[in-house]
Amino acid sequence: MKNSHVLRGLATISFYATDHEAAKKWYSEFLGVEPYFNVSGYSEFRIGDYQHELGIIDARFAPEGTAKGPAGSIAYWHVDDLQGTLDHLISSGATLYQPITDHSGGKGNFVTASVVDPFGNILGIMTNKHFLEVLEDGKR
Repeated sequence: MKNSHVLRGLATISFYATDHEAAKKWYSEFLGVEPYFNVSGYSEFRIGDYQHELGIIDARFAPEGTAKGPAGSIAYWHVDDLQGTLDHLISSGATLYQPITDHSGGKGNFVTASVVDPFGNILGIMTNKHFLEVLEDGKR
Protein backbone atom coordinates (compact mmCIF):
# COMPACT_ATOMS: atom_id res chain seq x y z
CA MET A 1 0.00 0.00 0.00
CA LYS A 2 1.40 3.38 -0.99
CA ASN A 3 1.99 5.80 1.87
CA SER A 4 0.48 9.09 0.74
CA HIS A 5 2.28 10.96 3.52
CA VAL A 6 5.83 10.26 2.31
CA LEU A 7 7.82 13.10 0.79
CA ARG A 8 8.16 12.24 -2.90
CA GLY A 9 10.66 14.79 -4.11
CA LEU A 10 11.54 18.42 -4.34
CA ALA A 11 8.80 20.42 -6.06
CA THR A 12 9.71 24.10 -5.54
CA ILE A 13 12.16 26.05 -3.42
CA SER A 14 11.10 29.64 -2.75
CA PHE A 15 13.59 32.46 -2.16
CA TYR A 16 12.43 35.91 -1.07
CA ALA A 17 14.06 39.17 -2.13
CA THR A 18 13.31 42.78 -1.28
CA ASP A 19 14.34 43.65 -4.85
CA HIS A 20 12.53 41.04 -6.93
CA GLU A 21 13.73 42.36 -10.29
CA ALA A 22 17.38 42.41 -9.20
CA ALA A 23 17.08 38.87 -7.80
CA LYS A 24 15.42 37.63 -10.99
CA LYS A 25 18.25 39.15 -13.05
CA TRP A 26 20.95 37.72 -10.75
CA TYR A 27 19.53 34.20 -10.89
CA SER A 28 18.96 34.44 -14.66
CA GLU A 29 22.63 35.28 -15.11
CA PHE A 30 23.84 32.60 -12.67
CA LEU A 31 21.61 29.86 -14.09
CA GLY A 32 22.05 30.90 -17.71
CA VAL A 33 18.29 30.79 -18.35
CA GLU A 34 15.37 33.16 -18.01
CA PRO A 35 12.45 32.23 -15.74
CA TYR A 36 9.81 30.18 -17.52
CA PHE A 37 7.06 31.83 -15.50
CA ASN A 38 6.70 35.50 -14.51
CA VAL A 39 3.98 37.49 -12.80
CA SER A 40 4.31 40.65 -10.75
CA GLY A 41 6.42 39.77 -7.72
CA TYR A 42 7.03 36.12 -8.65
CA SER A 43 9.37 34.38 -11.09
CA GLU A 44 10.04 30.70 -11.44
CA PHE A 45 12.92 28.79 -13.01
CA ARG A 46 12.93 25.12 -13.97
CA ILE A 47 16.41 23.74 -13.54
CA GLY A 48 18.40 20.56 -13.35
CA ASP A 49 17.93 17.00 -14.49
CA TYR A 50 14.45 16.77 -12.99
CA GLN A 51 13.32 20.31 -13.79
CA HIS A 52 12.98 21.26 -10.12
CA GLU A 53 11.52 24.71 -9.57
CA LEU A 54 13.22 27.69 -7.98
CA GLY A 55 10.81 30.51 -7.21
CA ILE A 56 12.00 34.07 -6.65
CA ILE A 57 9.35 35.98 -4.70
CA ASP A 58 9.06 39.61 -3.73
CA ALA A 59 9.71 39.77 0.04
CA ARG A 60 6.45 41.64 0.62
CA PHE A 61 4.70 38.28 0.01
CA ALA A 62 6.81 36.38 2.57
CA PRO A 63 4.85 34.64 5.32
CA GLU A 64 4.75 36.50 8.63
CA GLY A 65 7.77 35.67 10.74
CA THR A 66 10.04 34.85 7.79
CA ALA A 67 13.66 35.48 8.75
CA LYS A 68 15.21 38.68 7.46
CA GLY A 69 18.61 37.04 7.00
CA PRO A 70 20.17 33.62 6.56
CA ALA A 71 18.24 31.13 8.68
CA GLY A 72 16.46 27.81 8.63
CA SER A 73 17.13 24.74 6.55
CA ILE A 74 19.49 24.55 3.62
CA ALA A 75 18.44 22.82 0.40
CA TYR A 76 21.45 21.52 -1.52
CA TRP A 77 21.50 21.38 -5.32
CA HIS A 78 23.78 18.80 -6.94
CA VAL A 79 26.51 20.28 -9.14
CA ASP A 80 29.19 18.53 -11.16
CA ASP A 81 31.97 21.02 -10.33
CA LEU A 82 31.62 22.08 -6.70
CA GLN A 83 34.69 24.34 -6.52
CA GLY A 84 33.97 25.93 -9.91
CA THR A 85 30.33 26.60 -9.02
CA LEU A 86 31.30 28.01 -5.62
CA ASP A 87 33.89 30.28 -7.24
CA HIS A 88 31.33 31.45 -9.81
CA LEU A 89 28.75 32.23 -7.13
CA ILE A 90 31.22 34.22 -5.06
CA SER A 91 32.52 36.15 -8.09
CA SER A 92 28.87 36.96 -8.91
CA GLY A 93 28.28 38.63 -5.55
CA ALA A 94 27.32 35.78 -3.19
CA THR A 95 29.18 35.43 0.11
CA LEU A 96 30.54 32.21 1.56
CA TYR A 97 28.28 30.74 4.24
CA GLN A 98 29.83 27.30 4.69
CA PRO A 99 33.11 26.23 3.06
CA ILE A 100 33.51 23.02 1.10
CA THR A 101 33.04 20.18 3.57
CA ASP A 102 33.31 16.43 2.92
CA HIS A 103 30.65 14.61 4.96
CA SER A 104 31.74 11.15 3.81
CA GLY A 105 34.96 10.68 5.73
CA GLY A 106 37.17 11.88 2.89
CA LYS A 107 35.58 9.66 0.24
CA GLY A 108 34.11 12.58 -1.71
CA ASN A 109 30.64 11.00 -1.86
CA PHE A 110 28.76 13.81 -0.11
CA VAL A 111 30.55 17.16 -0.27
CA THR A 112 28.76 20.44 0.44
CA ALA A 113 29.24 24.19 0.44
CA SER A 114 26.82 27.08 0.72
CA VAL A 115 26.62 30.78 0.03
CA VAL A 116 24.30 33.62 0.89
CA ASP A 117 22.98 35.21 -2.28
CA PRO A 118 22.93 39.02 -2.56
CA PHE A 119 19.30 38.94 -1.32
CA GLY A 120 19.93 37.07 1.96
CA ASN A 121 18.97 33.51 0.92
CA ILE A 122 21.16 30.50 1.64
CA LEU A 123 21.98 28.52 -1.52
CA GLY A 124 23.44 25.08 -0.86
CA ILE A 125 25.46 23.20 -3.48
CA MET A 126 26.94 19.75 -3.31
CA THR A 127 28.33 16.74 -5.10
CA ASN A 128 26.18 13.80 -4.10
CA LYS A 129 26.93 10.21 -5.08
CA HIS A 130 23.34 9.16 -4.35
CA PHE A 131 21.92 11.81 -6.72
CA LEU A 132 24.12 10.49 -9.54
CA GLU A 133 23.11 6.89 -8.82
CA VAL A 134 19.40 7.77 -8.95
CA LEU A 135 19.96 9.74 -12.15
CA GLU A 136 21.77 6.80 -13.74
CA ASP A 137 19.06 4.32 -12.64
CA GLY A 138 16.45 6.55 -14.29
CA LYS A 139 18.29 6.28 -17.62
CA ARG A 140 18.07 2.47 -17.62
